[in-house]
Amino acid sequence: MSRELHNDMIVIDGLQYSNWNREIFEQLREGGVTMVHATIVYHEQIRETLMRVAEWNRQFEQHGDLIMPVRSAADIRRAKAEGKVGVMFGAQNCSPIEDDIGMVEVMRDLNLMIMQLTYNNQSLLACGCYEAVDSGVTRFGRQVIKEMNRVGMVVDMSHSAERSTLEAIEISERPIVISHANPLSFHDAKRNKSDTVLKALAESGGLLGFSAYPFHLKNGPDCTLEQYCDMIADTAELMGVDRLGIGTDLCQNQPLSVLEWMRNGRWSKSMDYGEGSKSNADWPRPLSWFRDSRDFPNLTQGLLARGFSQQDVAKIMGLNWLNFLDDALQPQSAGR
Repeated sequence: MSRELHNDMIVIDGLQYSNWNREIFEQLREGGVTMVHATIVYHEQIRETLMRVAEWNRQFEQHGDLIMPVRSAADIRRAKAEGKVGVMFGAQNCSPIEDDIGMVEVMRDLNLMIMQLTYNNQSLLACGCYEAVDSGVTRFGRQVIKEMNRVGMVVDMSHSAERSTLEAIEISERPIVISHANPLSFHDAKRNKSDTVLKALAESGGLLGFSAYPFHLKNGPDCTLEQYCDMIADTAELMGVDRLGIGTDLCQNQPLSVLEWMRNGRWSKSMDYGEGSKSNADWPRPLSWFRDSRDFPNLTQGLLARGFSQQDVAKIMGLNWLNFLDDALQPQSAGR
């Protein structure tokens, strides 16, 4: 019954950075995933971002029977109807706009739908969660948030520090997302979010995508499905079930060099281990119940077993993301 329910639902993964190929696209479809928010860049700047878009254009050309680009929420519904996996572009840093506010609209025109203001470090826009002092959203950041609101690009604060996140929620005229993180109360990681942030996010109409990355979870790779679903249930009490989604942070088949690029970019001459350590520097061991996208039905089953209604499970697994994106991706002004 849960498999049938899962197959009928719109399932949205609010973030992956996998080593994309046909096998992974097939896994997404086998797992019943309707749409995935795919990170296309971390520290890449304008030219490199254009190259990533071109690479994705080739993926759509070569695997058009499996995947399709998402340019609006309507495309997510079309992907479901056609039995394809929709792919929505996102950036995990503000590097693609460099220091030029005009690039926000340019990147949105290239279907970059979501952009984080920071990736762990201080950026030109705001402060990352690894800095010792959180200086908040910068003057440039305020202008960029306003422009993102205008063109229909979603503000994501997943890797941002507390003050910066709260200020972004307040500054943004449209709800924001934390696409892939968990409550700090569940696991004390720098990337996870306090109840203060989660309450502000919910009250503003924003959305939290729960991460399945082991470094964000209690007991790491040994976190059980039951513990994960307990975390979701506890957060539903805090935020309301309509403000919750999934953002697995799945990095399928990526080499260690990609993890080092994410953590170090070009900013450090010495090795930074992020949420790992010198003795635990590689990718974490995957969760036994979520090894790849084919395991999405396990999450549906786990939520049902935890006592969520079918309606609420459908919301958490994708409808909340869809409802959020219905408005969030619409430009505020047609005069462009």
